[in-house]
Amino acid sequence: MNRVCVFCGSNRGARQDYVHAARSLAAALVRQRLALVYGGGRVGLMGELADAMLAAGGDVIGVIPRNLLLREVGHAGLYDLRVVETMHERKMLMADLSDAFIALPGGLGTLEEVFEIWTWAQLGIHRKPVGFLDVAGYYRGLMSFLDRGVEEQFIRERHRAMAIVEGDPDVLLQRFRDYDPPVVEKWIDREKV
Repeated sequence: MNRVCVFCGSNRGARQDYVHAARSLAAALVRQRLALVYGGGRVGLMGELADAMLAAGGDVIGVIPRNLLLREVGHAGLYDLRVVETMHERKMLMADLSDAFIALPGGLGTLEEVFEIWTWAQLGIHRKPVGFLDVAGYYRGLMSFLDRGVEEQFIRERHRAMAIVEGDPDVLLQRFRDYDPPVVEKWIDREKV
């Protein structure tokens, strides 16, 4: 594992805990000599995370769509800021550059990004770990909802279990290192069977 992609909010959130968690995650990544891949922004938790990485001497790769860069939310302090045309290109490049994925607290964009990456793991498109840094119980309700999806047989238990949820960044990164991806069955067209 060399690079970790982090999805997080373009807002700082209502609690200082979220800012502290972004900075703590940056410190853990630097301690473990892991580079950060993120959305390339200078605002919100994205900016806090990138700034903390840069201040500690960490490697940071930002990936940002041109229209967001033009709105002046791109991080000007990055040595490696990659500009793409679409949000889909952004996610694809971030996935290609990364060996693991973490969701810090964030809004709809963060959820959309982490769920797409998680779905790709479910489909066997990649075998990289996906995790949530659960700060102040932020993701507790979401995980309960997903457990309900398992109970109601919309989500398979093995797919739900792919998500690693921890409150401590060092523990989360260690679980990533120990991650043994499940075998994903081959999808078949049942109409042709």
